[in-house]
Amino acid sequence: MANHEVEVVEKEVKQYIVVMVGNEQYGIDIRYIDNIVRMQKITRVPKIQPYFRGIMNLRGEIVSVMSIRRKMGLSDDEFTNASRIIIIKLEEKGAIGIVVDEVREVVNLSEEEIERTSNQGRFINGIGKHGDALISLLEINAVVDDNA
Repeated sequence: MANHEVEVVEKEVKQYIVVMVGNEQYGIDIRYIDNIVRMQKITRVPKIQPYFRGIMNLRGEIVSVMSIRRKMGLSDDEFTNASRIIIIKLEEKGAIGIVVDEVREVVNLSEEEIERTSNQGRFINGIGKHGDALISLLEINAVVDDNA
């Protein structure tokens, strides 16, 4: 018998944390996530953008906390036991917290499972298909951009 070599093509798979904001599922690329913490005291700061909730002390580091609901023009946050603050680390901005209604799961999505279209809005860079569910993939740089 001839020795047949099988070529394995490695598909790039990205991991996303699936979060709930209102009734919608959103995915955040796990590379940007530094930590996920329970809701805690957020100190209001006067004269900041309306989508910022304020600042919090995270193990000695002052972190700005923003409401993704306010940023996307949705109804205001309703904090529950499931509410979480996702700490995002971006090289140029440092740490920033994003309030979400619930953290669901981590999913693996290959490029074939992500549909990229141009009419999704500035905060969404693709739609992930995970089983029967559709997950709007957040463009995290646009979400935390002060000018957006």
